[in-house]
Amino acid sequence: MATADALACASCPVRDRAACSVLSEDERADLAAIGRHRTLKRGETLFAAGDSPTSCATLISGALKISSVDEEGVERILSLVHPAGFVGELFAPQAKHSIVALTDSTVCVFPAKRYEEALERFPALGRALLRRSADDLYASRALIDLMGRRTATAKVAGLIKAMAEAASTSPCHPAGSFELPLSREEIAGLLGLTIETVSRQLGRLESEGAIRREGRRGVRLTNAALLDRLAG
Repeated sequence: MATADALACASCPVRDRAACSVLSEDERADLAAIGRHRTLKRGETLFAAGDSPTSCATLISGALKISSVDEEGVERILSLVHPAGFVGELFAPQAKHSIVALTDSTVCVFPAKRYEEALERFPALGRALLRRSADDLYASRALIDLMGRRTATAKVAGLIKAMAEAASTSPCHPAGSFELPLSREEIAGLLGLTIETVSRQLGRLESEGAIRREGRRGVRLTNAALLDRLAG
């Protein structure tokens, strides 16, 4: 069950990376006054396709997926959202896609109308969201490129590399270790592979020394250069 609490910007782990980082302290306090923290359990829906988009949100921790479901009930993951990412279809009459927690997650949720008013008051926030939209578009194109790679090894290695980069707080280096937010079934669906192929490729990456698996979802990069070569 989701819970909601008042924002605490001073202790926010993404305060220097989220769109609101461009605001002054007074402007940030003004924005925080209209928002609430919300916690989500893995698999819980934040926004559902077909709903009126009454809210928007910034991801503080965890991971989200943006997905659609076809007429046969098959889910297609369209994009992944990492901490500091912004979600919510502002200025749209109806949400086209669902946004679901891949892991236990925390978000800052804002009423859409109030956030739109904040964009009018704080032009720098609007520019920051525009830059983030451009980054999201680049990430979506990179995901399409990943899905189109020729070999299963390149697909899985490329995804692990992308997850390591997303988990890092540095723009220059991937995270040395991280929790993989996707299940093997979700990876298979995302990359157009079978679950068995995903398992074999993860085993290959480990046996060749590119990664080491730690526990159920933990991944440690043991040779980032090798992983990069395998990703193509």
